[in-house]
Amino acid sequence: MARLPAATRESVPQKHRAVYDEIVRERGGPVQSGPGSVMINSPEMSKRATQLSNYLRRESSLSPKVQELAMLIAARANDCQYIWNAHAASGRKAGLSDALVNAIRDKRRMPAMAPDEAAVVNLGREFFRTHKVSDAAFQAALRQFGRHGLTELTTLMGYYALLAFNANTFAIDLPANRTEAVLPV
Repeated sequence: MARLPAATRESVPQKHRAVYDEIVRERGGPVQSGPGSVMINSPEMSKRATQLSNYLRRESSLSPKVQELAMLIAARANDCQYIWNAHAASGRKAGLSDALVNAIRDKRRMPAMAPDEAAVVNLGREFFRTHKVSDAAFQAALRQFGRHGLTELTTLMGYYALLAFNANTFAIDLPANRTEAVLPV
């Protein structure tokens, strides 16, 4: 059960209500679920985070498959049920194999992966486990994505770690119509 009710215009500070109204208008209604439902408690921060999200999701040089894999690595590393549920099926649709998605979910040995997949998995898992990245993992990711893409990849994983922090801290509810089994934690 979520720890806070959804934000309302009246629950945000007076000086931020115009930004709250702008977000609600852009989204076509109040934000009722997901990390956005937490972040809108600080409308200006939410607005700025949304700009980064929009770039990473719509304008990034990374393929949808790589984006979804990065999101799943961040979700699993942070045991974030909400993000996992939101992206596991999308990852499969983007071209990730069931074997890979299931291995990440269950923390099992990775199946054979394409070089771009291996670069994402190794970079993300190393960082989330040790808070550092080895030269080998860095160079493999750099070869796959170049400077620009690697910068976007690390920022994307960091952004989804930020979302996981919010989702887990505020205990965001999973949707009733979820498609994925919960993460074994």
